[in-house]
Amino acid sequence: MVEMRSETYLRVREAYEAGELDVLGGQTRLAEELGVTRQAINTNLKRVKRDLEDGVRRAVVDRITAETRIHVELDIDGTGLAEVATGVGFYDHVLEAFAKHGRFDLELRCEGDLHVDEHHTMEDCALALGAAVDEALGDRSGLVRMGDATVPLDETLVQAVIDCSGRPYAAIDLDWGGERIGQAPTEMLGHALQSFSQGARCALHVRQLAGANDHHIAEAAFKALGRALDAATRRDPRIAGEVPSTKGTLTA
Repeated sequence: MVEMRSETYLRVREAYEAGELDVLGGQTRLAEELGVTRQAINTNLKRVKRDLEDGVRRAVVDRITAETRIHVELDIDGTGLAEVATGVGFYDHVLEAFAKHGRFDLELRCEGDLHVDEHHTMEDCALALGAAVDEALGDRSGLVRMGDATVPLDETLVQAVIDCSGRPYAAIDLDWGGERIGQAPTEMLGHALQSFSQGARCALHVRQLAGANDHHIAEAAFKALGRALDAATRRDPRIAGEVPSTKGTLTA
C-alpha cells in the first residue's frame, strides 16, 4: 500500500501544530523519538508547512458496481509513489508510469470481472482515477489549468495536451499494430484515456507523432498524460484563489 502521508509526517505535523518544534532542540528530540534522521524531520516539516499553507490536494474515491470494485487514493502534490493492482499487468504498468512522471502519489486497487474480459476493469479504473483528479482539484482555483507534454520513447513520440476546463472531451489518435499488449487490449488503452477525461472533466488530446512499437506507444501516451496533467495542475502564484476562467467557474 502506498503511504500517502507517513507516520513520520503525521507526528511531525502534530509536533509542529503543538509548537514542539519551535523550541531549541525540538527537531533533534523528535528525530530521536521516531528513530529517524534530522533530515527526515526537516523534509517532512517542509511538507507539513506546504500542506497547511497551500491546502492538501488529495482525494479518495470508491467506485463499486456489479462489474468492478475500485479504490483510489490520489495526492496531486506527491512525488510519484504508486501502487496499482488492476489485474491487467500492462495496464498497471502504464498507470504507474502516469503517476511516476506526473509526480502523483497513487494507490489504485480493482477487483473486476476479468472472467468476462478486460473492458469493464480498464474503463472503470480510468473513470475512478479521473474522478479522483476532479475531486482533488476542488474548484480549480489558482491552477495553471492547461498543460502539454511531448514524450519520446525510442522510436516513438507522443504528445498530450490537457485543459482542466470542467468540460470532458477527448481526441485520441494512436495507431496500434496489434490487438493486445500482454493482457491489455490495445483498443482499451485509447478508451481508458477517453474515460479518464470524462471522469476528470478535462479536455484531452493525445496524438502519436511517430512510433511502431505498441508497448512504446502506450507507455509514452500515459507518461505524456502524466506530465501534461502535472503542468496543468501546478499552482500559479499570480492568481492565487482565482479561478482561471473568464466565466468565473470551471465546475459549473
